[in-house]
Amino acid sequence: MAASLSIPLSTRFSPAKHHRFNALEFRSPLRVSCSASRDGPELEGKLPQLKQLKNVACGILAVWAVTTASPVIAANQRLPPLSTDPKRCELAFVGNTIGQANGVYDKAIDLRFCDFTNEKANLKGKSLAAALMSEAKFDGADMTEVVMSKAYAAGASFKGTDFSNAVLDRVNFEKANLQGALFINTVLSGSTFNDAQLDGAVFEDTIIGYIDLQKLCRNTSINEEGRDVLGCR
Repeated sequence: MAASLSIPLSTRFSPAKHHRFNALEFRSPLRVSCSASRDGPELEGKLPQLKQLKNVACGILAVWAVTTASPVIAANQRLPPLSTDPKRCELAFVGNTIGQANGVYDKAIDLRFCDFTNEKANLKGKSLAAALMSEAKFDGADMTEVVMSKAYAAGASFKGTDFSNAVLDRVNFEKANLQGALFINTVLSGSTFNDAQLDGAVFEDTIIGYIDLQKLCRNTSINEEGRDVLGCR
């Protein structure tokens, strides 16, 4: 019985500093392949045990391959198809019952292209962990105390949205419209705002890590008052 890990590798060599060594760079997906062979009749009586050992070995190798796979591959995965549930937008008013800050959810919430403009009552305090929110509209909505951990809100519109006391950690706000949004006592740790519109956004007592703050401060759409409050240099 043999369990093997097959790793096809493409390499690129580049001279290291002072040309003393060559740096070897590996770029390739991992592939696990397992095989079993019999070397004579004396092993026939042990096939069940060998099969079990093979399965265990393959399982270990597969777990190792998944946990060491390039994060770039995962980041480039496409979003799932748009939900065909005719009431998918209404799921925002229910939210996840187990979501919270770890981003785990009991059911997927697909809010892409939904319109919650000026929604003042039904979104407050809801858990929308890992929700798909791209291209949705939340302009003027009351989203105080909302939990949006790991939500995908790229290209969504939150003009004038109230995020006071909300947990917005690890949210992707790339190219989102957040003009005039209120981030008062809001957790923003790990969230990204690449090319987001933040004109007139209010930041007061926000909770954000130093590195995340430096990235946020690179957004030139934040006005001088907002930059002063955030402590951008």
